[in-house]
Formats: sequence, C-alpha cells, structure tokens
Amino acid sequence: MVRWILATRPKTLPMALAPVIAGIALAVAQTGRLAPLTALCTLLAAMAIQIGTNLHNDAVDFERGTDGPGRLGPARASAEGWFSARQVRLAAHLAFAIAFVLGIALLWRGGWPILVIGLASLAAGYAYTSGPRPIAYGPFGELYVLLFFGLAAVGGTYYLQTLSFGWTPLLVGLALGLPAAAVLVINNYRDLDSDRQAGRRTLCHYLGRARARLLYTLLLLLPIPILLLAGIPANPWPLLAALPLALMLASTLLRGAEGRVLNQQLARTALYQSALTLLLVVALAL
Repeated sequence: MVRWILATRPKTLPMALAPVIAGIALAVAQTGRLAPLTALCTLLAAMAIQIGTNLHNDAVDFERGTDGPGRLGPARASAEGWFSARQVRLAAHLAFAIAFVLGIALLWRGGWPILVIGLASLAAGYAYTSGPRPIAYGPFGELYVLLFFGLAAVGGTYYLQTLSFGWTPLLVGLALGLPAAAVLVINNYRDLDSDRQAGRRTLCHYLGRARARLLYTLLLLLPIPILLLAGIPANPWPLLAALPLALMLASTLLRGAEGRVLNQQLARTALYQSALTLLLVVALAL
C-alpha cells in the first residue's frame, strides 16, 4: 500500500488542489455563498486526474526508456520494479474513471462548460505522455500546465460555485498556473541530459540552461503583480509576503544548483504555489 501511495506522487497533489481551493475561496468572497458538495466533488476530481496523469506518466516513461537506472528524480514505481507497467497503467485508468464519474456529478451543476473542461482535462491527462506526439516530450508542457493547473482549474471551479465567468478568476488562474509551470521547468532542467538521450525535446532543450533559469525566475515573480492587479475583492497586500520566497527559490537555481539537489528545489517550487494560494485565502479572509 505504501508503494502505491508513493506511485501516485503525493507531493504533486497540492499543485492540483491549490487552484481549486483558490477558485472556491474567490467565489465565496465575491458571493458570500458556498456549494459544499460541489466543492468536495471538484477537489476529488482534480486529485483523481492528477493521480491518473502521474501513474500514466510513470508507466509510459518506463516503456519509452526515459526513466532508466541513472534517473536523477524521485523513484518511480515501474522503473523501480514495484509494479509492472501494465499494473500502473490499469491504476491510472481507474483514477481517470473516478474523475469521469465525479465529472458527471459536476455536469449536473455546471452544464456544457464543465463538460468541455472535464473532457479536455481527461484527454490532456492521457496525451501528456501518450500518442504519436506526447505533450511531455515536446516544448509545450509548460503551456499545458499553465492551462490546466491554472486557468481551467481556477476558472472552472469558480464557475461551478457561481455559474458565472469573469476576468478576476482567469487572472488568478494565470497567476497560480505560472508557478505550476515553474515546477515543470525545474523537472525538465534537472533531466535535460537524460531527456536529450531519450529523444525528449522539452522547452528547456530549446532554451538552454541559462535562459531556462531566467524563465524559471519570471514564472515565480510574475504571479505577485498579477494577483495585486487582478481585482480580487480584498486587500491584496498580504501577497507581497510571497516575494522573499520567490527570490530565494530563484537565487538557488541562478547560483547553479544541479543534479539531485533539484529534487528539493522542485518540491519547494510546488509549495510556493501552495503558499501563494494560502496568502490569497488570507487576503480574502481579511
């Protein structure tokens, strides 16, 4: 059971939950109302899609030879021999099926916009490492993360609570999607050499290490002014507390951190997105 939990990559789950929590908090702050069952189903569906994507990625990367004995990142279930790639893929299908059932429940609440977002999220989860041109093996992985871990997650959650759209949730989604994309930049920056050997041409491959470091810094710093100018119904200044965290993370990479040290950097970058969400909730509560 412990190995199955590790196979789901639990450290990545805050990336899926944080934008949903932000969307719920923003909706409650603007309307004064909460749809609790809808909020719970949204959180569970986001978590199921993330787990399914992680497991599917685990199996496919092993079969493609991307995850080998010299892997720098955390242990993967298929590569470590904990489970066969077929078992991991079946577990991924189960997680996606759970997300689909939860999506049907949300469909009753949100109608066709939620159908579009839900089906696109499921399709993207499979397409991330599957198909003739997997998203994760090209230069558009960061864009995928920005769209689905930012704009779609916050905007879709906000819509499910309020049944309306607006610029503010989209700007909040953009702000929270940027550090999520920074997590992928760190992941691909760490694995750049092995990815090239496996034929994986990520955005870091095209940018090179120096420009990838600058991109990472921008992805951490830009969310703060975006949130300050997003028009959230609260005093946004508590969000400035995120600035020292962003500068600390950026300076670590700019000073030349590499190898397995970047595993900690990756985890801290994911926590930075959670910290931004927490500060947003605090601002809304105040």
